[in-house]
Amino acid sequence: MDLIIRSAAPKDLPSLLEIINHAILNTTAIYDYEPRSLEEQKEWFEKMFNDGMPVIVAEREGKVIGYGSYNIFRPKIGYKFSVEHSIYLDEKSRGLGVGGKLLGSLIQRARESGLHSMIAGIDATNRGSIEFHKKYGFVEKGYLKEVGYKFDQWLDLVFMQLLLEED
Repeated sequence: MDLIIRSAAPKDLPSLLEIINHAILNTTAIYDYEPRSLEEQKEWFEKMFNDGMPVIVAEREGKVIGYGSYNIFRPKIGYKFSVEHSIYLDEKSRGLGVGGKLLGSLIQRARESGLHSMIAGIDATNRGSIEFHKKYGFVEKGYLKEVGYKFDQWLDLVFMQLLLEED
């Protein structure tokens, strides 16, 4: 599979929107309820760009099939060296190594930026994502019971962490 990982561009916004809206409507990977508009996605993208935060895409045969990003973990100055990331894939592109390429690129960018810690917030029922993160060195650090609510059920959240300093 010829896969290109690159920085996202404004032309990618419709594809990013399609991918995130599918996740919003069909999964507990994100705890939003309502699909985003193109304008909302554009505002998010511009804020990420202006804040110096990466948004990257995985492209195959000219089509964006996934994307990833990270942002400061919490909006306080003391958290400036810790980021929380997200990766979303086109439904047909799961299990093909695309997520690993995106995560690897995000980890590399975070290290090059001098960041210290990368965090993943994962719905506790998403065992695939938890195991995926373990493969990349993430360690489970917290379990928050019933902190989310979606699809008429309470959702538990697992926090996983990777310290970015290489041995």
